[in-house]
Amino acid sequence: MSLAYRHLICGDLKLMEDLSTMFGEAFNDVETYTGKRPRADYLGRLLESDSFIAIVALDDRKVIGGLAAYELRKFEQERSEIYIYDLAVTESYRRAGIATALIEELKKVAKERGAYVIFVQADKGVEDEAAIALYTKLGRREDVLHFDIPVVDVSANA
Repeated sequence: MSLAYRHLICGDLKLMEDLSTMFGEAFNDVETYTGKRPRADYLGRLLESDSFIAIVALDDRKVIGGLAAYELRKFEQERSEIYIYDLAVTESYRRAGIATALIEELKKVAKERGAYVIFVQADKGVEDEAAIALYTKLGRREDVLHFDIPVVDVSANA
């Protein structure tokens, strides 16, 4: 197995679509990740933005892992935080250090951008035990509450 890691840029639309497909399969949520794919111009703008980061793990030219992250610029100091939104590895490639290597690649990008921390969330369910073990190995755990606040009042549409 000869793996390569790539920080995606504007022209990497096919790899970004392949990353979405891999996320859908890995998270058993294909509809969310592939059902309403963004247009090429949207993905291109996302990949060239300075707030979005996508890194893929490739076996030959096949996406077998990856992460999507966002840079959050802080107001209180000239620094930023990086939030890992999604991270997954194709099932047959798991337990080979690929997720750790993806985070190591993200650390390089974070350092270039002046970020001082990378953070990630994990659910407490059985399905996230491996993720929790990985994140515990790499960082310090904080127990926080997470709230989703709807943008649109869903009861008004009823």
